[in-house]
Amino acid sequence: MRRDLTASIAAALAFTVIFGIAYPLITTGVAQVLFPGKSDGSRIEREGETVGSSLIAQSFLTHEEIPEAEREEGGPKAIKAPDPRYFQPRPSVTTYNPAGTGFSNLGPNNKELANRTAQLLENYLELEGPFTPELGEDDVPVDAVMTSGSSVDPHISIANARIQANRVAEVRGIPLDRVNDLIDENTDDRDFGLLGEPGVNVLELNLDLDEETT
Repeated sequence: MRRDLTASIAAALAFTVIFGIAYPLITTGVAQVLFPGKSDGSRIEREGETVGSSLIAQSFLTHEEIPEAEREEGGPKAIKAPDPRYFQPRPSVTTYNPAGTGFSNLGPNNKELANRTAQLLENYLELEGPFTPELGEDDVPVDAVMTSGSSVDPHISIANARIQANRVAEVRGIPLDRVNDLIDENTDDRDFGLLGEPGVNVLELNLDLDEETT
C-alpha cells in the first residue's frame, strides 16, 4: 500500500508539473512568438491606449439625463439609447460582457424569445427607419434582431451595415459613398475563403469613422 501511495503522489506531482506548468508555459511562449497580437487578446490601441478588442463587441450608447421634473420616484436619472453617430453591434444578452459569454438558450417556440425579437425589430425600425424610409420588417437582416452564440460577436452582416450607413452618413455629415468605402475596408472575409459569411467589424469601423471626422 505504501508503494501504491508513493507512486500515486509521484504521478500526481509529475502530471501537475507537465500539464499544469510546463505545457501552458510552452504553448503561451509559442503563441507569443508566432501570434503576439492574437495571444494578447487582439487588442486595438489608439494613441497608446487600449480601446477594445477586435474579437469582442461593445456598446455605443448615449446617456441622456432625465429632467428632474420628469423623473419617476425611484426611477433612473438618465436613459441609455443607441448613439446615432455610430454603427450598432448585434444584440447581446450579456451586455457584451466577455466574462460570461452565452446566448438566450430559448427555443424557437418560446414566447419570451418572440416578444424580445419583436421588440428588437421595433427598435431597429425606429432607429433606422427615418434614414431609410423604404425599410420594412422583411428588409431587416436577421443579425439585427438575434444574438450570436456568444453575445459578443464583433461583426454584423454587410446588409445590416449598409442599412445603418444611411443613418451614420446623415448624422455625421459624411458622403454615403465614403461610409460604404469604410464598411468595405472593415469587412472580414470568410475564414480560409470558405467558412462562415463575410462580416463587418463594428468597433474597427467606428474607430475609422471617428478618425474620418476629427
